[in-house]
Amino acid sequence: MCGIIGYKGNKNAVEVVLNGLKDLEYRGYDSWGIASLNGGISLVKDVGKVSLITLEDLKLDPSKMAIAHTRWSTHGSVNQTNAHPHFSGNENFALVQNGIVENYQELRGELKEKGYQFNTETDTEVIVRLIEDKLKITNNLKEAIMTAFNKLKGRNAIVVINKENQTIYAARNGSPLMLGIGEDEFILASDPSPLLKHTKNIIFLDDYELVTIGDTYHIYNLQTNQEIQKEIQTLTWDPEQAKKGDYPHFMIKEIMEQKHTIKQALVQDPELIKNLAKEINLAFGVYAVGCGTAGKVCLAGTYAFSDIAKKHINFAFGSEFPNFHHFIQSRSLLIVVSQSGETADTLEAMETVQEKNGKVVSLVNVMGSTIMRKSDYSLLINAGPEIAVCSTKATTSQLALMILLAYAAADRYDEGMVLLKNTADQVGLMLNEEFNNSLQQLAEKIKDQRDIYIIGRGANYAIALEAAIKIQEVSYIHAEGFAGGELKHGPIALIEENTPCIAFVANDETKADILSNAMEIKSRGGYIIGVAPENNEVFNYWIKVPDVSYASPIVNIIPIQILAYYLAIARDLDPDKPRNLAKSVTVK
Repeated sequence: MCGIIGYKGNKNAVEVVLNGLKDLEYRGYDSWGIASLNGGISLVKDVGKVSLITLEDLKLDPSKMAIAHTRWSTHGSVNQTNAHPHFSGNENFALVQNGIVENYQELRGELKEKGYQFNTETDTEVIVRLIEDKLKITNNLKEAIMTAFNKLKGRNAIVVINKENQTIYAARNGSPLMLGIGEDEFILASDPSPLLKHTKNIIFLDDYELVTIGDTYHIYNLQTNQEIQKEIQTLTWDPEQAKKGDYPHFMIKEIMEQKHTIKQALVQDPELIKNLAKEINLAFGVYAVGCGTAGKVCLAGTYAFSDIAKKHINFAFGSEFPNFHHFIQSRSLLIVVSQSGETADTLEAMETVQEKNGKVVSLVNVMGSTIMRKSDYSLLINAGPEIAVCSTKATTSQLALMILLAYAAADRYDEGMVLLKNTADQVGLMLNEEFNNSLQQLAEKIKDQRDIYIIGRGANYAIALEAAIKIQEVSYIHAEGFAGGELKHGPIALIEENTPCIAFVANDETKADILSNAMEIKSRGGYIIGVAPENNEVFNYWIKVPDVSYASPIVNIIPIQILAYYLAIARDLDPDKPRNLAKSVTVK
């Protein structure tokens, strides 16, 4: 869950990788480091956010070749020593890594027995020492990297800079890595965001592939050492989409972009949607799987398929899905949802299904991502770059596509499109200054609360769970979501005078029951915040949302995204980079 970047070309490589790290910082921001080649390898690394660092701060001479890293720690404390890059003993090469070496303890023990010393607590240093050990046998860095990398267990990507032949080497298995090809320049990165300033021509590296970058590039199969020819693809994202513009934070920018992104999600091939619906209807056992916010989208999707298509869809979080492998067979179908397309637990769920020859349909935001390329069918949600760690616009785009698939499975595709286009129009009307101001005022009122509870029924139970995530991750207020009927089975004991409770009240068959649940909380002193198309006497504070039938999860989550944002601002927190979190979860 780190960001890695490498550059060789005609620009100042130090400046390129520094700016690239700032673009990648949402992947990890507890420490950072840069290694540049200018005769020898110069190394600068430190703890903290790289977004605060200027080119002058680095005190590195201009260079044509550099690698860099922004860290989300998994092994070892957050300190300067553990920050990447890591040097070889003779400082001939330096290395950065994204991923986890699952067998690092075993490898570290073997290397210690051979006399190797370790200066850090990281699993990354094990890779460095392992390459050094293999170099004693082969005296060829490329072959040593290949041999060492093939001994690693787990999902990993590495980039190595070598001073002797002025070459960059990069390898991946399970962890994302891509090569941008510009005019007399090459740039490696964990995701497309830092590439957009330089090129839209990109090669997505696959598992067990290695690329060398000298005067040109060459790609090899890591296991056979055979050179591979790969297709150059074109990125469709606009570089302006990855900029904040006039907004103070990416999170609020991306929330406001939902005026447009929900409609963009609906720009799909109708025949593909209808064919996917047929696959879903013909499958024997359909499962919807995602992690975090994407998991809540999947859960909401199971209600959409039940309500609209009268079809049962199973749900599991990606990390839990392998426990159900006994039920998977060749006619099974897995629907996976992931913003990044690189989520490790979701990829493992896919492997569970594909080992039984089942099929995978994916909803992803990043073109060419691992999940997209490993799926039998894939839909791009077309949300554009989502930089804030907290997912907003990708969430509603994913929800829109899940609802559309449910309508298509019911042979009601056109009806679904009408509903969702109307929903997108209603969101455009809802996201105005007055609406935002009312939520900012609510945030000021509840910012010092210790707990917030959220209730919903049906698909809005899933949205209650998602709303809790939003509030937790950016405001650090304890928040929990519950099925409306479950609160009185225990959690209602936590309600005290003025405890905020958000109730999602849709105009559907659950309305009377959820209002009754809200009254149960209010009668015990709770402060009821109603998210509903109509006001009700039970509400202490009413957040008005459009009445959009089965699309209510889309319009209901948006005000909580805004509320979470303003809670973070009111508590003097950075909503774009919450503590302990990273955007793309590429480790299990």
